[in-house]
Amino acid sequence: MLHHHHQQQLQRPRRRCEGTAMGAIVLDLRPGNGIGPFSLGMPICEAFTQIEQQPNIYDVVHVKHFDEEPLKLDIVVSFPDHGFHLRFDPWSQRLRLIEIFDVKRLQMRYATSLIGGPSNLATFVAIYALFGPTFPGICDKDRGVYTLFYPGLSFAFPIPPQYTDCCHDREAELPLEFPDGTTPVTCRVSIYDGSADKKVGVGSLMHKASAPPLLPGNLYMEEVHVKLGEELYFSIGGQHIPFGASTQDVWTELGHPCGIHQKQVDQMVIHSASDPRPRKTVCGDYFYNYFARGLDILFDGKTHRIKKFVLHTNYPGHADFNSYIKCNFVIQGSDLDNSKQSITPSTKWDQVKEILGDCGRAAIQTQGSTNNPFGSTFVYGYQNIAFEVMKNDYFATVTLFQS
Repeated sequence: MLHHHHQQQLQRPRRRCEGTAMGAIVLDLRPGNGIGPFSLGMPICEAFTQIEQQPNIYDVVHVKHFDEEPLKLDIVVSFPDHGFHLRFDPWSQRLRLIEIFDVKRLQMRYATSLIGGPSNLATFVAIYALFGPTFPGICDKDRGVYTLFYPGLSFAFPIPPQYTDCCHDREAELPLEFPDGTTPVTCRVSIYDGSADKKVGVGSLMHKASAPPLLPGNLYMEEVHVKLGEELYFSIGGQHIPFGASTQDVWTELGHPCGIHQKQVDQMVIHSASDPRPRKTVCGDYFYNYFARGLDILFDGKTHRIKKFVLHTNYPGHADFNSYIKCNFVIQGSDLDNSKQSITPSTKWDQVKEILGDCGRAAIQTQGSTNNPFGSTFVYGYQNIAFEVMKNDYFATVTLFQS
């Protein structure tokens, strides 16, 4: 499946200090909870914040996602030097599963003991001694893998093909050593939310891991209801923000913005023969950025009242990926009174056209520069709403205005 993935490599200049060579970092293992700075349930942008704070440790990071169907497969953030990766649910963009796939490269600390890394082989005996007895594991003969389960933690051991009969049935004891005198060494460690009492391992068992439930009142992925041409309504906080609201209204309802910036107007047309470069002029209008809510609000520079809202879906493969948390919007308007006809971040462009009708040609928008690695996006406008559509037919942003 990997050739379908779009792989972004966040490569930084090599700044390896002594001691961060492969396998030399030590991360705390927290069964059912996380490893090192990464906790199950964390949104993907929080994980990137942790990565950026320790660039000399996480200096090679691969981000993999399925470009054509971004909601089908996990977004995977992988650390090849350290032998582990993080799997984020593609819809909620929260961490659901941590897998250590090369135990020799990652030294883990549990309680006061070290396991894994080049010197502490994670053998069946060592794991049993550290984590205590457990129920017999599950044997997957087809994969030749035996998996041992603890709450929120599992260990997979490869079984040499000649010894798969050592595991007679699905639930079996693994021998401490195989007949040839070798001892089983774990090939994969999985850390997942153990509260649902699921067994999560390799293969089909991997899909059982889901991010822990959010605590009541948590605003992450709060539903934002859009009434076209009228207002936004925040379902958990209960705020109503209409077009024409003042900056003070917005401060009161949403708190202070994460950023404020002037809107720039590209005047591609106005350039003199002596200076062929397009000029950027500032038009007085300005944005409030609420990155943690996935939205921007545009104010009129003269009246200081809301002119537009921009909602972000935060799909990987767009230039803004990871700048905003995904906005979980539900768009309903005068034409969308039928409840089945709402538009959300999971709606594809074809479905929008079915709901709103065809709107004619797109205005092409390249993100800042023509050599943008993510390719250009297309903007389609309707009354009160415009969609910025990516090549895979999902939209990156939705702009709301009053026409």
